[in-house]
Amino acid sequence: MDPMLTSMQVAALAVAGMCHALLGSVKVPLAKKLEIDEARVGGLVSVFGFTLIPMVLVFGFLVDAAGKQAVLAGGFALLIVAMVLLARLKSYPLALVAVLLLGTGWSALVNVLNVTSPPAFIAPGDTTTPTSYAMNMGDFVFGMGAFLTPMLVVVLVRKLQLSTTLLILASFAIVPVLLGFGVDWSAKQLNPESTKTVAGGLVTLLSDPIVWLCCLAFFFHVPIEAAVAAWATTLITDKGVKEGTASTLLSIFWLTFMASRLIAALTLPKGWDTTLVIGMAALCIVFTQGIVFSRSAWLTCTMVILAGCILGPIFPTLIAILFNHVLPELQGRAVGIFFCIGGIGWTAIPILIGAYAKRTSVQQAFIIATGSAVMLSLLCLLLKMSLPLEAIRENASILTGP
Repeated sequence: MDPMLTSMQVAALAVAGMCHALLGSVKVPLAKKLEIDEARVGGLVSVFGFTLIPMVLVFGFLVDAAGKQAVLAGGFALLIVAMVLLARLKSYPLALVAVLLLGTGWSALVNVLNVTSPPAFIAPGDTTTPTSYAMNMGDFVFGMGAFLTPMLVVVLVRKLQLSTTLLILASFAIVPVLLGFGVDWSAKQLNPESTKTVAGGLVTLLSDPIVWLCCLAFFFHVPIEAAVAAWATTLITDKGVKEGTASTLLSIFWLTFMASRLIAALTLPKGWDTTLVIGMAALCIVFTQGIVFSRSAWLTCTMVILAGCILGPIFPTLIAILFNHVLPELQGRAVGIFFCIGGIGWTAIPILIGAYAKRTSVQQAFIIATGSAVMLSLLCLLLKMSLPLEAIRENASILTGP
């Protein structure tokens, strides 16, 4: 394990988590500065989300073709420019440009940092540590960055002002860039044969049923996570709980979310990845139905906290399954496809939940989240059944020859 790569990875993941939580953390002072309403703030958040869908796929090809260091450095440069622009802007159109740059830079980080997590957290030649350890550990660090950012912003904005706060946050992004210069990236170059053409690698991935099962599972998983994060406080306050208590419970949701990733990283045995995601997917059905049929505040609060424990390890374990299956030379493109397909579900299904909630209630609208959980469970079962079949086919091809 390269100590410089590990140090760079930890710093970069923390900054990536910070940028993920940035808009939500600064939206109130930013809205006051620009004199904009909630609808326009929502527009900024939407631009960030929509940017991820095409750009993470673009950077997937660039990671495999141009190398990790170039894409990573470019991503951090865009993040720094975006935060400096947010600190200095005085108009809404410039804010849209800044958020577009922020989303583009963050897409670059998402791609590279997922690909570099296994070598950063697992020593070369170590065949006993599962890939899921690296992915869960990396996402735990990412989550800590996202969790601490709102608290840091509150303190800094109170003592300083928004523009100075954003410049300080921008300076944090310089740290992983400097650490990256100490990493021996040449030792991590992959076989260029599989990256000769865009079409070649893309056809390989898109014709692979395991890749599709992983991506579709993420498509149905991520909107459940997004729905709980977006509407947890609404669900709780609708049961008569005070807003302050609801905010505290949301923080507990995120703490259990991160803790479950750390526990999965430290305890999940090798070869149990699909078993874990099947179990967690089935429990998603339980907690979403618990929310739908809850008639008391304590049950709703319990379901929200339980959701954090259940949802946390699903994404990193799913992407670990994907990485264990595809060639290392194709992992950048695999991450791009994974997030592109998942991003569509991330955007579309919460919109359906919101539209149904207008006609009924947020609580009743969680029946759509239950539907996602059912689909997630079925896809994870198919994934578990398909992986042994894939191994049998590969072994048969080795024995019979070309």
